[in-house]
Parts: sequence; structure tokens; C-alpha cells
Amino acid sequence: MGRNHPADPAATLAQGIAALGLPLDAAQQERLLAYLALLVKWNQAYNLTAIRHPLAMVTKHLLDSLAVQPYLYGTRVLDVGSGAGLPGIPLAIADPAREFTLLDSNGKKTRFLLQAKGELRLSNLSVVHSRLEQYRPGQLFDTVTARAFASLADMVAGTAHLLAPGGSLLAMKGEYPQDELDALPPGFVVREIIALTVPGLEAQRHLVRIAPDV
Repeated sequence: MGRNHPADPAATLAQGIAALGLPLDAAQQERLLAYLALLVKWNQAYNLTAIRHPLAMVTKHLLDSLAVQPYLYGTRVLDVGSGAGLPGIPLAIADPAREFTLLDSNGKKTRFLLQAKGELRLSNLSVVHSRLEQYRPGQLFDTVTARAFASLADMVAGTAHLLAPGGSLLAMKGEYPQDELDALPPGFVVREIIALTVPGLEAQRHLVRIAPDV
């Protein structure tokens, strides 16, 4: 944590949201804190994340996810391998006009996601328990996000069939992923690479937007 950050999750979240320039109201911030409380509670039994301290979760989970919001495209967003709901749940709270689908193959994690959806009353969020290669939605997605994919090549191979025409893949990465960019298969193009600034986080964050080369 940076020395300028207050040692309180609510204050840290409010300060971070202001630094990101996101127009989240008090009710949305309360929902984010309610999600944080659920994550802390369920993490004790379900091991959803290696990060245990609520204050660290605010920076490394909530603000890290919210930093992606300005780069979403279209109305339908798929979060692949959502795990504990990152970035999908914070984005669904911050962006109620969009529809979010959270996909994960782990039954314990999807049970948590369903619990969070109900308790937080997220009507714009759906949870799907399925392996990625078996998932065939009735409607394709404008944006596909992934936070924990092994590589960009794996992401495009596994998710390109889920994109609507004109849609984009948004891969959340740490350091600039030059080796992964070099290994992208033919048929895809990198539209942009954004260096993200996550309030309170000193580590590098990059967002890679990839689209089919059509």
C-alpha cells in the first residue's frame, strides 16, 4: 500500500474510485464493499483468492478490476474464468447498463458467484458453470474479458468463437507481455495496449485489446 492511502477499506475504495475518475455513487460503493465482505467470508472456506487482507483486496481486486471499465465495448460482456468474480462483479456493479456473464468451470466458485449475485441483487449479471470449450451461448458477446489466462494465444484460441462481429478480447496483464504478443496466432490483431494505473498499486498493469483480423 502506498503511504498516502487510508487504512480503511471504505476510504481506500472511495479514494481509488475518485482517482480513476469513475462516477460511482454511494450505493454502488456500498455494493462493492458488500461484495468485499462476501469475498472475505467465503474465502475462509473456499480459498477463492490468495489475498486475505481486506485492504489489499480493495487495491488488488476491486480497483484493479474497475480500472478496466472505461475500455469495455458494447452491451454484452463475458468474463472468462471469472473465479471469485474478478473483474466481472465489480464491473457489473459499476456499469448497470451492461449485461455481464461470468463463466467458470469450478463448481465452488460458481456457487460463490451465484450467492454474490443474489445477495448484491445484480440483475445485470448471469453465472454459467461450464468449461470454456463446451460453452455455446445463445447470443455472442461484444467484449470478452480475462484476468487469469495463461497466455494471449490461449485466450484467442479459446474465446474467439464467443465474440460478436466487431467485438474485442480484453486481456488483463501485469508487465508488458512482449513474448505473448509475439506468439499470437495468425488471424488476430492487437488493437491497442493500455498501461493502466491502479491507485495504490505499484506493480505494472497492462490491458491488451485483441480482435479478429477481418
